[in-house]
This record gives sequence, structure tokens and C-alpha cells, in this order.
Amino acid sequence: MDKKTNPADEPGMASTADAIGAPCWVSLMARDLDVSQRFYGAVLGWEFHQGKLGAEFRVAFLDGAPVAGVGALAPTMQMAVAWTPYFAIADADVTTARIRERSGTVAVGPLAFSLGRGALAADRDGAVFGIWEGARIPDWQSGHKNAPAWLLLRTRNAFEAAIFYGEVLDWASGAPGGCEVSYENDEVVLISSGHVLARLSTAGVRGAAPHPLDRPRWDVHFPVTDLEATAHAARDHGGTVLDRRTAADGTLEATIRDPDGALFTITSGA
Repeated sequence: MDKKTNPADEPGMASTADAIGAPCWVSLMARDLDVSQRFYGAVLGWEFHQGKLGAEFRVAFLDGAPVAGVGALAPTMQMAVAWTPYFAIADADVTTARIRERSGTVAVGPLAFSLGRGALAADRDGAVFGIWEGARIPDWQSGHKNAPAWLLLRTRNAFEAAIFYGEVLDWASGAPGGCEVSYENDEVVLISSGHVLARLSTAGVRGAAPHPLDRPRWDVHFPVTDLEATAHAARDHGGTVLDRRTAADGTLEATIRDPDGALFTITSGA
């Protein structure tokens, strides 16, 4: 890959210690890597290149900028296929201990990779998230200008969830480079340097509900230029459009299930 388009190859790559608690990446663990690449390439226009985390990992690029990671689940791993956000942390051992102490679950890790250490976890309501200690792509933060994704936690109680994540990820701790929170109606808003990085919302969640849209989860949103065309492309390539809605700010949204079963949301206004 051309080094100019691969931030992981650039000298002086940023560190997670500079953005504690902020979303720093999103990644999909898929059962069939080739199927996922074909689907997201056709639907979202992504191009894929070999990543530094192993032979079964790819980095998706859009217009030369990194968007997300896609990796293949090992056949022995009993995990759901899902889009997962990763949050920047300073010490993976400390953070995983905090998760367990607060009745969350650490499913995998911390594991060491060439660029850092990571772990997969779930909060008390079962929403899956990742943590990452080490090198990060500069300026990849959900909500920042030209960010390729933003995040919404759909949860049973946004305020209780904010306490959990705040204690685990050092939100509102006053640490240099850390994140702050504010409250807007029934949502908790994660903010850094004036940018909204993520929202935590109580709306539409019913605990361990049977329908996937009603379960607590981190919902990864990808902005697109033409929502209708993207939804049609998703259907044409084996995906399912599960829900359409208009957000409070007038943004059009559609939740899609990919051929492997992973949920994600597309939003108008890219």
C-alpha cells in the first residue's frame, strides 16, 4: 500500500494517551472476510488493504482515508458478528480490571498486537465495545470534522450507562485530552474540544428484547451522500434494510443488516 494513504505507516503516529476515553476506531468481526469486503465495497464504496493486525484483517479506505477495520472471526470463537467501537485508553490492564469491578464482562484480551494492546468487553446491559492502548490514527474520532463514523449507544438507562463508561474510560475526569459529558433531554452526550463524539440514549431499548433493534448495543453510523441509493445497494448485495426514520435534526437514517448479520446505520448528509 502507498505509505501516504496508510496512517499506520507514518512516523509520529498519535497515541491513545492523547485522547483518553474517546472513540478511536470501529471494527467488524465477520465470519466470511471476502463476503464482507464485497458487500461494503459495493454498498459504501470502500477499498480494502492488508492491515498490520494479521493476515485475516483488512483496513477499509474511502477516498484515501481510513474508515474502519474488518477482520475474520476464528471458527472456534463463539461471538456474534457485529460492528464494534473502540475507545482510547492509557492502560489495558487497568481498564479491564475496572470493567470487571463494575459488573461488565471482558470477553477477549487484553491481547498484544504490533501497534498496541486491545480487548473486547461488554457493559452491564450487554452492549459490546472495545478498548485500545497504543498507536491510533490521528484525528480519527467519531464526531470530529470529516469523521467517517459516529456512535450512538442504545441502552436501558443512559444515565446509568454514563456512570459505567465514565468510571471505566475516565470520562469527565479532568484529565488532559480527556472527554467531558453533558445532558440533553434523555441523552448523555460525550464531548471533546467542542465536538460531539457519541451519544448515549435510552430510547427504544427493552433490555434483553428478542428483536435485534431493541437490544442494548453500540450503533455505528456511517454518513452517505445518497441514503436511498445506498439502501437499494445494500438490498441488491444481500443486506436487509430493517428500519428507516428521521432524526430530530431532520437527518434521514436507515438501519441495515449485512449478509453476515451485523447491524449498522447509514445517515444522510455526507
